[in-house]
Amino acid sequence: MPGKNKKKDSKKYSYELSGVNIGKASNVLSQLKKTITSTFSGKVLSDLSSFSGLFQLDLKGCRNPVLVSSTDGVGTKILLAKKANCYRYIGQDAVAMCINDIICCGAKPLFFLDYIACGKVNEEKIKTIIKSIARSCSYCNTVLIGGETAEMPDMYRKDDIDVAGFAVGIIEKSAIINSSLVNEGDIIAGIPSSGVHSNGFSLVRKIIKDKKLDLQKKYDWAGGKSLGDLLLTPT
Repeated sequence: MPGKNKKKDSKKYSYELSGVNIGKASNVLSQLKKTITSTFSGKVLSDLSSFSGLFQLDLKGCRNPVLVSSTDGVGTKILLAKKANCYRYIGQDAVAMCINDIICCGAKPLFFLDYIACGKVNEEKIKTIIKSIARSCSYCNTVLIGGETAEMPDMYRKDDIDVAGFAVGIIEKSAIINSSLVNEGDIIAGIPSSGVHSNGFSLVRKIIKDKKLDLQKKYDWAGGKSLGDLLLTPT
């Protein structure tokens, strides 16, 4: 009979066999539940197991409310963090890059979501980043309402990682700050930066490479901090 001698494929397939360990990401989330929910307010109607984040808007005092959104990432600054094996500020970078764009128009940030992609889930590394995100959200009175940790071994090398975020805020329409309000003769106020933030790091890394700069070298003028410390100063 046709197919009589055909051997059955006894190979069993699983997500883990494909290189994705769902358990590790879930374990990280369960360990950080208290840290994440510490950013919650009474307006959060969802929990960490929900497929989406639910946030109840309080529109008291808002006649014409406008929602403001922003998305950004830490860019190639993550490569310096990887080289220095220092991830404790990267989460803050992701939060600040998004929220800074929201407050530019005068909006109040409401909630934030993170996206972490990697080749292999390193639990300690991921926990360090999410703790940094949660601390920064608390500082900004912003809810860390959700996120995603994606393990993609076919997309990233084992130690590769990328961090991005999404933020939503609110503002009264009449209070929106935009370029039309700028007039000749206005006073420009300069605010000192904490560092390079998370912009232009492709150029920064190019200079480091071409000039053969040592990230471990410490400088007296910087209070004994190394070049790596200075460049990884959070946004």
